[in-house]
Amino acid sequence: MNGSAVYGSLGIEYVELYVDDIEAGTATWTGQYAFHVVAPQVATGAGLRSVALAQGDITLVLTESRDARHPAGAYTARHGDGVADIALRVPDVAAAFAEATRRGGRAVAAPAPHPAGGTTATVGGFGDVVHTFVPEAPEAPEGVPASPVLPHGLVVDPAALAAARTVAPPVGLQRIDHFAVVVPAGELRSTVDHYNGVLGFATIFEERIATGTQAMDSKVVQSASGTVTFTVIEPDTTADPGQIDDFLTRHGGAGVQHIAFSVEDAVGSVAALSERGVRFLTTPGSYYDLLGKRLTPKNHPLEDLRRWNLLVDEDHAGQLFQIFTRSAHPRRTLFFEVIERLGAETFGSSNIKALYEAVELDRAKQGGAAQ
Repeated sequence: MNGSAVYGSLGIEYVELYVDDIEAGTATWTGQYAFHVVAPQVATGAGLRSVALAQGDITLVLTESRDARHPAGAYTARHGDGVADIALRVPDVAAAFAEATRRGGRAVAAPAPHPAGGTTATVGGFGDVVHTFVPEAPEAPEGVPASPVLPHGLVVDPAALAAARTVAPPVGLQRIDHFAVVVPAGELRSTVDHYNGVLGFATIFEERIATGTQAMDSKVVQSASGTVTFTVIEPDTTADPGQIDDFLTRHGGAGVQHIAFSVEDAVGSVAALSERGVRFLTTPGSYYDLLGKRLTPKNHPLEDLRRWNLLVDEDHAGQLFQIFTRSAHPRRTLFFEVIERLGAETFGSSNIKALYEAVELDRAKQGGAAQ
């Protein structure tokens, strides 16, 4: 293998989040987001505790360490809870590690044996986020989900994994659509160049988004297989500070701002998640009053979109429906997105402008009422 072929399909094996409180984190993901525990919590002599959860094709690993000398402890001290490792499946771990480092990638952990067999290795990503390479699983018998390669000695319960992989209504989170990554001003190009040059990604979309006196620049990079997507955002320092600047300050540097989970029925999923206690951002009523000037929603009645605060966007390939959770993070940084795609290939950027106009219209109405 040579060139980008060394990375194969480059699927997401798991996302590891470092957390301050593993019990609280597990309760949130299982209670509110309907994830299943697929590998029971394990503890090591180093004071590390980890657990694996899954739903659909999504696997999350929560890891806690009270020791500030451990990477997990140091991470949460600096950033609070957050995404620390986005593990990637490759055909040959040693070959992928050699290729990534040859192309200028930062070596974090050289190839080493994994307790479950094969090897793993880790390279740097953005900020304090890394990528662990894990071997692609051999083809499993029909109807039997492949067991993920997990860190920290976690052992998968096959029955729990089979239940988790069966995506069923009403929550129905299927897979990770994309990660939104915030980087400091001046680092957008170098971050994009890193993924394109080191891991064989390609830039598929870019834009400058301006709302009022605030602005940001964004580029979207995607793996050759189309299975891993990063929307990379930096603040525009020529504009007024905004939410991107706030994230960088509160998070303590570059990091994942949100993870987008894809669903088949956005209305059903949002309704079910809301009933389980997930809190979503609300949308001004005027957004829906103005919506007809932009597009005609498909699949979902306008009344349902208004009721559940879902946003709609349209591009050359189709429509998408999306909504963002309120951040429950103590620093108000990490949050999540639910997204349903009806062919759309972009990321709902028109909604930013539409929301801004809706908020301004509401403000004007309130000002008129006051007078």
